[in-house]
Amino acid sequence: MTRSNPSARSSAIPKTGVLRALGTMSGTSLDGVDVAIVETDGVVIHGFGASAYRAYEPVERAQLAAALGQWQGPQVEAAGEIVTRAHAALLAQVLVEDAEAEAEAEADQRAVDVIGFHGQTLAHAPRTQGTLQVGDGAALAAELDTPVVWDFRSDDVRLGGEGAPLAPFFHFACAKYLKRDKPLCFLNLGGVGNLTYVDPRFEAAEDSDALLAFDTGPANAPINDLVQARCGQMMDEGGAIARGGVVETGALELFLAEPYFARMPPKSLDRNDFAEMITLVSELTDSDATATLTAMCAAAVAQGMEHCPEPPEVVLVTGGGRHNPVLMEMLRVSLDCPVAPIESVGLDGDMLEAQAFAHLAVRVARGMPTSCPGTTGVRACVGGGVVSVPGGED
Repeated sequence: MTRSNPSARSSAIPKTGVLRALGTMSGTSLDGVDVAIVETDGVVIHGFGASAYRAYEPVERAQLAAALGQWQGPQVEAAGEIVTRAHAALLAQVLVEDAEAEAEAEADQRAVDVIGFHGQTLAHAPRTQGTLQVGDGAALAAELDTPVVWDFRSDDVRLGGEGAPLAPFFHFACAKYLKRDKPLCFLNLGGVGNLTYVDPRFEAAEDSDALLAFDTGPANAPINDLVQARCGQMMDEGGAIARGGVVETGALELFLAEPYFARMPPKSLDRNDFAEMITLVSELTDSDATATLTAMCAAAVAQGMEHCPEPPEVVLVTGGGRHNPVLMEMLRVSLDCPVAPIESVGLDGDMLEAQAFAHLAVRVARGMPTSCPGTTGVRACVGGGVVSVPGGED
């Protein structure tokens, strides 16, 4: 294996002190890989470091899309190889650049201590079959000469949880980092939407009632799928297509009648759980169909907000959906509290999930919980994940 990070340490992950963790995320939108460095002890965020992005090539994206919803077989294996290869290339680049920046600045900065590798979710059915994220964390640990924490979701599912969302413990740390003293929400609009209600008046994320989290419903995935199929575009850039359309209220009402919205949280979704949304708008024009799917995303969030224990001070939006001004305006009209992109408080909405898995990697390495009854519905607080170190000893 190639040793891509000459300053990395192959020894066990330090059990005390602040660590430099490098997190990764490849989301259900299938756009590419995000990586970001966080300095954390697993409880407190001490700082943020470099970040980077690698888009999937069209052929890679097509192969990943072909494997969605599958649990095994050649397409799943091929997807796993793509995910591992893409992550290895970007992680190696960031590790080398980080070491070079340290040398240039003549800084006494440690190498990255641990990598948090989420992998790519292909299938998610926690109540029946489980959850599947492809990508080989052990191979990454060997190639990058750095410990890797991965397979974050499986233990939660085995113990009765939904396995998602997993970012809430990091959201709690962000609220503390921002010195908030009133409840707030983090709304991630990726392929699927998920909401975290944080009450920073509690001391710890695992405290009862400190967190409530769940998937709100489909977000960018059906919009992306529709405009790609009809218009040959990756996404509705800037909401340009939806802006010229009219929302079909009948389709919206049928969507909101889905049983999922009547379920109490915590609850989670697979990317394709609402695939029939496309059918509901199949006879509409491109602009009307896109506007209606966008309205469905906003309406699902509004439905979800009703579960918050008390009105939040603000909803901070992260993920690709915050770049869609039509969607953001629909949210502002639908919700009874301020709605703002997360950049308004100085955080990076493109990298927040990668940063989350950096933070979670440190928690896993130190035996701390990464989910709790309020975030995934798991029976008790649990810390999932597999730790792989160079040399093959976990």
